[in-house]
Amino acid sequence: MTTPPPTIDPRWVDEHGHEIDEDHRGLTYDIRTLIDRRRALGIFGGIGLTSLLAACGVDDSDASSSSAGASPSTSSSASATPSASAAASGPVDEVPDETAGPYPGDGSNGVNVLDDSGIVRRDIRSSFGSSSTVAEGVPLTIRLTVRDAATGGALAGAGVYLWHCDRDGGYSLYSAGLEHENYLRGVQETDALGTVTFTSIYPACYTGRWPHIHFEVYSDVANAVASGPIVKTSQIALPEEVNALVYATSGYEQSVRNAAQVSLASDNVFRDDGGIHQLATMSGSVASGFTAALAIGV
Repeated sequence: MTTPPPTIDPRWVDEHGHEIDEDHRGLTYDIRTLIDRRRALGIFGGIGLTSLLAACGVDDSDASSSSAGASPSTSSSASATPSASAAASGPVDEVPDETAGPYPGDGSNGVNVLDDSGIVRRDIRSSFGSSSTVAEGVPLTIRLTVRDAATGGALAGAGVYLWHCDRDGGYSLYSAGLEHENYLRGVQETDALGTVTFTSIYPACYTGRWPHIHFEVYSDVANAVASGPIVKTSQIALPEEVNALVYATSGYEQSVRNAAQVSLASDNVFRDDGGIHQLATMSGSVASGFTAALAIGV
């Protein structure tokens, strides 16, 4: 029995009917290949995919069909919705343990903001207590879902302390001129799906670090505000495609230069696995604000 010749995708055939070599199929082919690979790894944020497709004139549904079993991407204007379920879904990868850095504000390096009245809150853009200064920047909603790594079940009722730098790369409570500010820090309790949602601003890229967000997970809020035992300390990485969009706006000028000098592969925190387990999925726009979503196992 004669084996039929392999089918050639008509998109990659020249005017003479000859198949075009992969190295000469152009940017559109390269982007399709990148999309398929990143979908397979599950690390491509919605905004990054949409931006690349739009830039190359590639239809999202067509790109989706080229990857076996891949589902259509979420539009960049849609909200990032966690796919978490309260029911156990089997083991999940545990998020790597990372340093809390020099500016945790949890009492481990000087000042402790966790026992201050007002730290339990959703909107962390402003300082509380003796100051009401509001951190300026592109709006960012941070949605973190916490799961039991052994079972995959949502961890409802856990306490999450989250903090990050401001638009200038400074940390409240520590950086020069910010010693009496406590903005961009807050504690919340995970809901029935294991999720907390913070209203914040997009952090800067400062010298030597990839843009990131710090967090600590506690068994409950009571332990968090009492500086009790920490279940997990780690960081969220923000994707390059969205960093570029945000840093092109007014107020983030220093971040453009700093971001050009670092990568996920060179970052001293994310370089172990390229941030695969910590890279947020993004949606939104500069005008309306972005949402960064990440599900983690602890």
